[in-house]
Amino acid sequence: MLRSSSRSGLPAVLAAFALVVTALFAASVPASADRSATADAEVVRVAEFLAECPYSHRLPDDPIVAPGLPGGSHMHSFFGSRVTNAHTTVTDLLGSSSTCNPVQDTSSYWVPTMYRNNVPVEPTGTTFYYLGEGVNDAVIQRIQPFPLGLRIVAGNARSTGVNDPTSIARWSCLHHGEVNPSKDFVNCPAGSMLESYLDFPQCWNGRDLDSADHKSHMAYPVAGACPATHPVPVPKLRQVLRYPVSGSTAGLRLASGAGYTMHGDFFNAWPTAELARRVTNCINVIVKCGADGNPS
Repeated sequence: MLRSSSRSGLPAVLAAFALVVTALFAASVPASADRSATADAEVVRVAEFLAECPYSHRLPDDPIVAPGLPGGSHMHSFFGSRVTNAHTTVTDLLGSSSTCNPVQDTSSYWVPTMYRNNVPVEPTGTTFYYLGEGVNDAVIQRIQPFPLGLRIVAGNARSTGVNDPTSIARWSCLHHGEVNPSKDFVNCPAGSMLESYLDFPQCWNGRDLDSADHKSHMAYPVAGACPATHPVPVPKLRQVLRYPVSGSTAGLRLASGAGYTMHGDFFNAWPTAELARRVTNCINVIVKCGADGNPS
């Protein structure tokens, strides 16, 4: 009976022994090691600098798509340089007065004007992020500044609907992630704001500052790298606009049409040294910087 009793108790003894060993091992591991592993897991690497460029003026002009033709486009809302019109050149932009923080950014940014019941509505939040995301680390380290005078158009003013792949802007609600983003306007809760996000292409062909369709000289990355046809990586420009709009989207439209026609234009007039400093100190080394181009 005794031998039988000892055999039946063996699993319990082994289990108890295992618990003791586990406890001793845990005690032998420094608490700092566990904290360090947790801290490493929480590290977020961001390659970024930004420009806050409030609304400047409104004109039915477009110096990229309709250069030299005043009134030759739908209405646009301009940000950054205060001098932009149909005749604007990079020489006009350089050194011009700008709404941007930093003031060194005299680039011009513009989008189709938003209307509510035919009354213009301008964004009160206007942030332009310059990012290294979308490509792998090896490519981030090779990102070059935009060439002076580069012109880029993102999105499609002639998009036919939410299923049109050329419609790439997204609408969402500030601080309300439960509202699913859409290519068209979304209903935002009271107290929120309607947001528009638009990413510009970040691969340049290395030759042209513009192209006939204003897009072919640029491309989006594929599998974290720039395609062979557009081998030069440049910062990803992300346009984030926040409009003082909530509730029903009835009566809401863009000068170009429905929400899915949202598009953006960028005419680079950053002083060369200023832009190069930010790319080198923020993006290439994967550091998050503020508007001053210094780590935040």
